[in-house]
Amino acid sequence: MCFEQFAPGHDRGSAGGESRLFRTAYAEGSRYVPLLREARKQWRELEAESGVPLLTINSGLMIGSRGGDFLAGVRTSIEDHGIDHEVLDSDELQKRFPQHSIGDDEEAILDHESGYLRPELAVAIAAEEAERSGAKIHTHTPVRRLRRESDSIVVVTDEREYRFPRIIVTTGAWTNKLLPGLTPALNVQRLIMTWFPTRYPEQFRSNVFPIFVRRANGYDISGWPTLDGTSVKVCINYGWDHVADVDTVNRTVDDRLFAPISEAVTRFLPSLIPEPARVGVYFDGYTNDHHPFVGLLPADERIVVMGGFSGHGFKMASALGLAAAELIDQGKTRLPIDHLTPSRFSSTPTVEDQCPDRQPRQLQPAPTSRRF
Repeated sequence: MCFEQFAPGHDRGSAGGESRLFRTAYAEGSRYVPLLREARKQWRELEAESGVPLLTINSGLMIGSRGGDFLAGVRTSIEDHGIDHEVLDSDELQKRFPQHSIGDDEEAILDHESGYLRPELAVAIAAEEAERSGAKIHTHTPVRRLRRESDSIVVVTDEREYRFPRIIVTTGAWTNKLLPGLTPALNVQRLIMTWFPTRYPEQFRSNVFPIFVRRANGYDISGWPTLDGTSVKVCINYGWDHVADVDTVNRTVDDRLFAPISEAVTRFLPSLIPEPARVGVYFDGYTNDHHPFVGLLPADERIVVMGGFSGHGFKMASALGLAAAELIDQGKTRLPIDHLTPSRFSSTPTVEDQCPDRQPRQLQPAPTSRRF
């Protein structure tokens, strides 16, 4: 039985935005690679069961400063797990992918095991397949609170109470509200996604324009191929601002906040018109180390909790869902999630203590670049 306050595939949480990156050469840590490969397997199984394409592998350009930490992390994942890739210097990168304006001090790794997912569709299809297998999903049913009793966990909704021996809690930006003091306090932030018109849509189709992440010279952005044939999604890779109450947050965006991403598009993707044609506002919860917590709740091992994905969780959702199912059934999982254990947080500091409000970054001057 599942409780969803909206409906599967909604755009009011963290799993939205039409497309999400699927990176395998993971700069955030080599330990994620087995989870990512398991996630790819699970996504493919869901595609086979449903007949609906959800994951496109079209490679991924990881662009960074030569000798910088970002590409060092990418290389570690590649070396540890034998990921199919190419290394491109600035000249080769500019020649093969002229959509980008490349600085002389930049290089890239082309990860052939990367691509993108369709998040809203993937969630809706997963829920549909679960119902076909016998699951019951209560849509438009907010969970108001959880009550721990000696013989059960009580789920309280507006209509009634439900009792379960064990539960899984995956409430994203609402985790602070549902499990106050039981998980690390999350800094809930807005994730703002932006789509830019393109003068040359044929240059940004999936078969010629890999997904990319660019972290160099003060910039931290990602991009996707065009899915509608008219615009290209390019986004800043971090939360824009702190959200005090996710239920009452303003989903409009002050035009002044677009300056950093518009400047990045102007400097690095000259074939795009640098004024957003479309904007999407989503939410995620950030931990103090920017890694999620997944596992048995230290305060009550009848509860499996997953949260704090810090802007980079959706790609792994299929694998972590499997891990949660194994934990709830067996108390353990065969998947390597020890580095994500909730118990690594020895205390539950306040949001202000562990993750101060972050204002949109001021981008640094761009490197010397060449335009095509």
